[in-house]
Amino acid sequence: MKFQKSAIELMQTRTSSRTYDGKQIDSELLRKLNETIDSINQEASIKVKFFIVEKGDSNSNDNKKMGTYGVISGANSFIIGILDKSETDAVEFGYLFEKIILTATDLGLQTCWLGGTFNRNDFLEKANVSENEIIAIISPVGIKSAKSKIVEKAMRAVAGSDHRKPWSELFFNESISNALMKEDAGDYAVPLEMVRLAPSASNKQPWRIIKTSHGYDFFLSRTRGYGASGFDMQKNDLGIAKCHFELATEELGLNGQWKILSNIDVPNDWEYIITWHID
Repeated sequence: MKFQKSAIELMQTRTSSRTYDGKQIDSELLRKLNETIDSINQEASIKVKFFIVEKGDSNSNDNKKMGTYGVISGANSFIIGILDKSETDAVEFGYLFEKIILTATDLGLQTCWLGGTFNRNDFLEKANVSENEIIAIISPVGIKSAKSKIVEKAMRAVAGSDHRKPWSELFFNESISNALMKEDAGDYAVPLEMVRLAPSASNKQPWRIIKTSHGYDFFLSRTRGYGASGFDMQKNDLGIAKCHFELATEELGLNGQWKILSNIDVPNDWEYIITWHID
């Protein structure tokens, strides 16, 4: 994945934006973003498709309402993620969508992950969704308004968007009884920090990672009762974490590859997801 800027810098600086300036996206920026989306659609190994829909000019007959229950204002363009109902790999979905989000960030555009706070019916016709598909995730995309609405500031406060769990709650060394210190992570301290900074639904940060002799095992620690039916939001969050970790290791030139291993010791009620295996 190639960006104009450092991927690590993009992950550090990107934040969710809920208030936009009401203007259409510059045509050249839109073209570049669509190029990345087209590439991801072609390379995807799961039954998914991403594209951008626009509300249209305010005087146009095509200017249909696309509702976000007051959470988003001023946005004219939305990135839509459509998943086949038979597809269960929410991890890969989140991994792919985050690549699009970071591409938008690289182009100077703002975004905001939305999994539940939008009216799917308003987007169905625009997105041309078939009976065997669902709209899993959307994100507004555009230029942030210079004046953030009070509701945006309130939502960030409620979700704890400006706060992240400490290393001691997320990363472990060999077992969950030993917190992983940054100095013990060595070259992987930066990729792990990029995981820590990753966005997640309601800022739940459900990822847990254990450093082992073979690499880094990724687990899901669920928030009981959380998430809308039809799409696994917390596995989606693990996909975002996977994306951040991979892009950071790629930029730093660290060797390794993703593997799903057998006979992994799974702590507590966690779910094993995947391993970054160091050869």
